[in-house]
Amino acid sequence: MTDWIAAIILGLVEGLTEFIPVSSTGHLLLSQKLLGLTDPRWSSFVVLIQLGAILAVVALYFARLWKVLVSLPTDPKARHFAISILIAFLPSVVVGVFLYDFIKAVLFNVEGDTAVSVICVSLIIGGFGLLALERFAPRPTADDAMTLSWKRSLGVGLFQCLSVIPGVSRSGATIAGGLTLGLDKRAAAEFSFFLAIPTMVAASGWDIIQSGATIDWGFGEIIAIGFVVSFISGWIVVKTMVDFVARHGFAPFAWWRIIVGVIGLGLVWAGLA
Repeated sequence: MTDWIAAIILGLVEGLTEFIPVSSTGHLLLSQKLLGLTDPRWSSFVVLIQLGAILAVVALYFARLWKVLVSLPTDPKARHFAISILIAFLPSVVVGVFLYDFIKAVLFNVEGDTAVSVICVSLIIGGFGLLALERFAPRPTADDAMTLSWKRSLGVGLFQCLSVIPGVSRSGATIAGGLTLGLDKRAAAEFSFFLAIPTMVAASGWDIIQSGATIDWGFGEIIAIGFVVSFISGWIVVKTMVDFVARHGFAPFAWWRIIVGVIGLGLVWAGLA
């Protein structure tokens, strides 16, 4: 398989899974394993193409985000929202900086069966967790992602730290945190979108600083292909997800996680992954 075809496949996987609670990282690493992509540059690829999906959020929410930005000096509500995102973002900064080497070398290492098994088990456990939240989540007391209390924002940020484990899902962790802390489904999904912007920009930037030397100009073209594909597919998902969640909830994503996890474990046990 040529690199550009692999880049298109991984770009689609990233864009289609980044903003739904099924673990984009888990799906990317499983796809990387199944496609036989052992070059270390692909590890950076799967981080960097997430910027394409994040750009989709910026594009779709540009008007609201720009209004917040220009209103920061004069509007207390705009400042409250900006600070709430910062508070939610900080825990993942601490975890990412201090555990970067471990995350990259161990958790993101798809060479052995152990890492793949961890991803699959995380997918299954997270799936059942979402099903439980669908049934037992507390009654929502907040319906606006832009007016969360700072205490709730910090709680969601702490939940996000769980996503350093591939298969847990960044969006799944933040959405689960939001539901647990009393957000309704729409607000939980939107706050997850907003929090993804600084989180994934920081993760990609840090990865460039740490391992940018391994990315040559030729591979830069492959990254560009994945970036564009992830932007387009991410745009479609973000455009449709909030309404989908409002109608159907998170159960379809939970069952998808469980099915993928079970199939993945079956392939590992059969020696095919």
